[in-house]
Amino acid sequence: MILIGIGASLPAPDGRAPRETCRAAAAALDAIPGLRLKALSRWWESAPVPPMPGAPWFVNGVARLEGAAAPEAVLDAIQALEARFGRERPYPNAPRTLDLDLLDHQGLVLDTPRLTLPHPRMTGRAFVLLPLAEVAPAWRHPVTGEGVDALIAALPDQQIRAVPD
Repeated sequence: MILIGIGASLPAPDGRAPRETCRAAAAALDAIPGLRLKALSRWWESAPVPPMPGAPWFVNGVARLEGAAAPEAVLDAIQALEARFGRERPYPNAPRTLDLDLLDHQGLVLDTPRLTLPHPRMTGRAFVLLPLAEVAPAWRHPVTGEGVDALIAALPDQQIRAVPD
């Protein structure tokens, strides 16, 4: 199981709204060679974490994929998708047209200059854990062994709401 966080807070260069960008990105994940989209959470809206006064809210979700692609190959593919959707990196946690995070790659624990797995900040973010629970309710953190429900119960208060269909 490969888990990818999907998020956006700015319109895409073509004017597409963040939610539409996220939907298009999910479809594009399914087109990555060697990967197949098996589940997609509903969409959630959340305030930026950390808080940034005046910054737009994000649309977030999580995709569950299956496949044999190496984690570095998945990272390369999702970074190419971000670039295709106009992602810029002017400063850390900046609003963005698309953000794709490799959250977990088949339970692998990895810490290299380029990639840390599981994603190092996922356990403190409701916008990751709530949609993750929808696509992988039995998921357990590969390092701590904690289940996603326990991680959700330990979250600090955050501004987040499910987006109606």
